[in-house]
Amino acid sequence: MKDLDPAALDCLAALADDGNFERAAQRLSITQSAVSQRLRTLEAQVGQLLVVRSRPLRLTEPGKVLLRFARQLQAMRADVAHELGVDPAANQRLPIAVNADSLATWVMPALDALVHEGVSLELVVDDQDFTHDWLRQGAVLGCVSTVSEALRGCRVVPLGLMRYTAVASPGFIAEVMPQGLTRGNFAQVPFLVFNRKDDMQPQWVSRAFGVRSPRLQERFVPSSEAYVRAALMGWGVGVVPELQVRGLLDSGDLIALRPEVGLEVRLFWHQWRLGPDGAAPSARVALLDRIGDALVTGAEQALDSAH
Repeated sequence: MKDLDPAALDCLAALADDGNFERAAQRLSITQSAVSQRLRTLEAQVGQLLVVRSRPLRLTEPGKVLLRFARQLQAMRADVAHELGVDPAANQRLPIAVNADSLATWVMPALDALVHEGVSLELVVDDQDFTHDWLRQGAVLGCVSTVSEALRGCRVVPLGLMRYTAVASPGFIAEVMPQGLTRGNFAQVPFLVFNRKDDMQPQWVSRAFGVRSPRLQERFVPSSEAYVRAALMGWGVGVVPELQVRGLLDSGDLIALRPEVGLEVRLFWHQWRLGPDGAAPSARVALLDRIGDALVTGAEQALDSAH
């Protein structure tokens, strides 16, 4: 296989990001016909279909392989530009996937110095059990995940434990469950749920009351900050990171339910290895490595030890 055209790989990445040719062309400041031509050339070069022209379009498995390569090239390009002190192209950013609870608590403080330094990041948010899929598909260069096993070509570093506890407002407790949350009433009590991927609430109920596959009344609030706000407003019982609500528990604005019952979620940082295997360490630290190091340091300061 001949050397792949970086401009064509950029087109593939833009199509993956934007889902159609029009927005990809706008991102790259070229015409739609130019995007189509570069994609056709790339497909002819590798002899395989890379994109299914649906709405939104989707990448084939070979397309995902090349997307990973395109992301790595973009990361190295951004790294070189940063080291030379020049601005990378506007579309040259480093995408990483994080879970919403980490983003709402410790991730932004961990990355703050790098952002103010000028590092261009794109934060993709998904459930901690699913961020790893973004990495596997090549959509991101790194992720915070509950998955402990590294993909081939990646490195993985333990971050620590995020502890979750069940909380409710004093007014909600007085109105809905004055005798407390029990095995006899949990099925009639509304629970706050982030989205349909979120299973923290049945996990907590199973542990608290020894019930397998409990059926709960659910109220969906798909934002970590709004989720806590909903708990404060008495919308239901929330299962939240202790890190996020410590001040509210101390002030009495939220009450911990069965505080002896908690869930511990182990988090890991995954990232692609951008350098060739066996290469001598560089005198500088690549930007992706610096992002990973910043997240590890931030997690050490905010999360409980996993050991």
